[in-house]
This record gives sequence, structure tokens and C-alpha cells, in this order.
Amino acid sequence: MKFIQHFFSILVGTAYCSRKFPPGFKFGAATAAYQIEGAWNISDKSESIWDVFSHERPGAIVDGSNGDVACDSYHQWRRDVEIASELGLHFYRFSISWTRLLPNGFTNHVSEDGKRYYSDLIDALLEKGIQPVVTLYHWDLPQSLQNLGGWTNPLIADWFGQYTRVAYTLYGDRVKTWITINEPVIYCQASYGSGLHAPGIISIGLGGYLCSKNSVLAHAKAWRIYDEEFRPKYKGKVSLTNQLTWFEPVTEDEQESADLALQLWTGIYAHPIFSEEGGWPAELEKRIAEKSRQEGYPVSRLPPFTEEEKEFVRGTYDFFGFNFYTARTTRKAKAGEEVGPWPFTGAPDLGVVLSVRADWPRASDWIFIYPKALRLQLSWVKQQYGDVDIFILENGIAGHDTDLDDQYRVKFYRDHLEQVLLAIQEDDVKVSCYTAWTMIDNFEWSDGYRSKLGLYEVDFEAPARTRRPRASAHYYKSVIKSHSLDVDINNKITDELYNFLFIFRVRILILKL
Repeated sequence: MKFIQHFFSILVGTAYCSRKFPPGFKFGAATAAYQIEGAWNISDKSESIWDVFSHERPGAIVDGSNGDVACDSYHQWRRDVEIASELGLHFYRFSISWTRLLPNGFTNHVSEDGKRYYSDLIDALLEKGIQPVVTLYHWDLPQSLQNLGGWTNPLIADWFGQYTRVAYTLYGDRVKTWITINEPVIYCQASYGSGLHAPGIISIGLGGYLCSKNSVLAHAKAWRIYDEEFRPKYKGKVSLTNQLTWFEPVTEDEQESADLALQLWTGIYAHPIFSEEGGWPAELEKRIAEKSRQEGYPVSRLPPFTEEEKEFVRGTYDFFGFNFYTARTTRKAKAGEEVGPWPFTGAPDLGVVLSVRADWPRASDWIFIYPKALRLQLSWVKQQYGDVDIFILENGIAGHDTDLDDQYRVKFYRDHLEQVLLAIQEDDVKVSCYTAWTMIDNFEWSDGYRSKLGLYEVDFEAPARTRRPRASAHYYKSVIKSHSLDVDINNKITDELYNFLFIFRVRILILKL
């Protein structure tokens, strides 16, 4: 009898506690400058690589669109702040457009209009009790710097550092969380591997690796500038955020292929910063060097770090930025099988083929839904880099409909948030916040306006770009308000469930005594 009572006590206690998020856990939503601001040529703003790419190669965008107007958030930013407040967000993550703040790309000219725009946005958020979380680079490199080689030019680390110093100086007194760089795996590996993203240059196995190293160094430069010049006064936090895709072996004997894919997707940007030894993941570096020699290159296509560079980069973080959407399966390529291209269908340098499982629902061209993968990925980060503080900075799902009753998105958020709770409570992973991508529909890069990811719908035909909440917005608002996943179908807190569980648990405890 005592065993049964103890079992039910544990069971009910878990049920009661597992739906509540830990005290201090924060909820936010995110956007990015090029995707929402519009006003591409307002004032003295110059062209970014996405301005040029979308204008010169409209065929690369599925609907031939661009971000010239987008959500018109440059003019409608007050409505965006209202939406953040309506949702009850603890923080709002947005990005600064490099070209809006520094039209020349360099610090010899700071735009007064650009400076004022972001200052007003930050102040308005703080007035609503919402913390600004600012991304310094979300893919919109000044075209003037791309003309000099962009992310393949090693001088980009210095250029980026100079830009970030301006942002810290202007807004560091009010912004306490900074993200240096967003998802280098996309603007390096995917962009140079396919040419489907700006700058539209295909340089398979070369440009992407140069971009990877320079991005890691640029992040480290930005972190050290803050650490040395601004942290003593403002006491904020700085890191980069990576997009993490879970790689799962097709069969148990394919674990090595999954491990290699994880290192090529995430480890290449995380290992130099978060590991104790620094530098590239050892097995990854070894295999790419061997493949380069086989192809006749005198040196590895993945440029090595010097010992000085390793030391400069290692430890340049205050949290682990974590964006998550989907998963893939892995297997070794068969003899003579053509592999590639990375990161879409394979990893030629590793001889790994990527696919998906039949039972993973497809949400878009690239998002396959596998909620458990989020928990597995969180645990992988802890296993690889220790008990680091993880900030989930993007998670969301695309749809192509305009229905406000987006129950599929409600389910996506509920299922993924459940996995976050399991990672916290069962796996003891240190997760401090969760960010929905995205707060409002936007220009979704090569997918244009076809993909809808917003908690709020945006009418892109209306001059004012009218925003309306979807069912997922009401659901997310209720989760934030209740600090719990116990919301009913109408997105209200189920007090009856709490009361039942509490009374049941008390009765069990009385019986136990």
C-alpha cells in the first residue's frame, strides 16, 4: 500500500508541476529588420545585400517579391510595440539594420534618422515593461562591404566590431541582451552552397568555410569589445545564436553519420566558442583536410585557426543562443553514390546523406515536424558544452494559408513547449527563455510572402499593413499569462485542473502520512 501511495504521489506531483514553467522563465517573440521594416531607401539608408539580391534576381524569390515595404515597420513600429504588449511578452527580439544605422557600412557616418528609429523603438518597449533583445546582424550586410568580399574577407571581423561598438555606445544603457550574429550556418553554408540567398554567390566547399571562420572571429571581436569597454558599466549579456537542426541516424549503426552532421551544422560555430579546447571540432577538421588533399588543394578548404585565434574566440559567450525548427535523418553514402549539396540533401565532405522520416509531418519546403527533436537537441548542447545557460531565440512553424484559426500552429507551440519543459525538468537542462518566431508575418527570404509564420497575420495588400491576431497569438498570450501549458481549447487557464491536481495530491500525501 505504501508503495502504491508513493507511486501516485510522484505521478500526481509530476503532473502538477510539469505544466508550470520555472520561476523567472521568460517568453518573447522575434522579428528581423529586413523582413519587417521596409523603407529600404528612406533617408540616407544604403542598400543591403538583400536589397540588391531581391531587386536583381527576383526569380530567386518564390513569388518574385522583396522587402521594399514588407510590414512597413519603419512607420508602423508603434503598432508592433502594441502587439508585443498585447501578447504580454517579457522581451521582444528585433534586429538593427547595419545599413540604416551606418549607411556607408563604416563608422565615419552614423545616420541620425537610423539612430533615432531604434532609440524610439527601444524606449517604447521599455515603457511597456518589455525588454529589448537586439540582434546586430540578421543577414542584411551592407552591399558596400559585399563589394569588398563581404564575409569571405577576413577584414570583416574588424568592420563588424566597429559597427557593434557604435550600437553598444548608442543603446547599451537600455539594451541588456545582445545577439551578435544570427544563424551563420544559413548565410554561410546555405547561401554559398546554393546561391539561393543573398549575396547569390555559389562557392561550394570554399566560400561557406571562409564565411564560417570570419563569422566566428567577428562574433568574438564584438563580444570582447562589449566585455572590455561596456560590460563594467552596463552589465549586459552578449552571445551569438545558431540554428540547430537535429540529425538522427536512420539506424543505430549510423550514429557516426549523425554525429558528423551535428558538428558540421552546429559544432562548426559552437565548438570554437563554447568548448574547453576551442578551434574546429577535431574530427570535422580532420575529414575536411583529408578531402581537400584528395582534391588537390595544398591546404584545407576549412581554414584553420591559429593558436592565438583559438584563444581569442574561446569563451566569448554569456549564454547559448538556440534557434530550432526541424530535423533530418542521416546515413553513410553508398559506394559511388553522389552526395549533396550541403545543407539540403547531404554533406559531400563527410559522405553523409540526409533525409526525413515518413511520420514527420511536412509544414513547409524545409520544416518537418518532430517535437521530440527539440528536447534531444537541448540535451545534446548540455552534453557537448556543459551546463551552459540556453536562450531559445527562435521556434515556429510556417503555413501558407491566411486562416486566423491556425490550430496547427497552436499544436506546434504546445508540443514544442512541452519538450522544453521535459528538458528542464527531466534532463536538468538550463533553459532560461523561449522565443516564438515570428511575432508578425513577414518577408520570409527566398520564400517571399508565401510562408506565414506570424502569431499575427499581416495584410500585405493593405496600405497600413493591418495586423490581426491568430488563434496562436491568443494561445501564446495565455501561456505567458499563466506561466503554464495548462490552457484549455479556448486558451484560458484551466483552474479546475490545478485545483483537482492540488486536492488529489494533498489527499495522497495525507494517506501516505
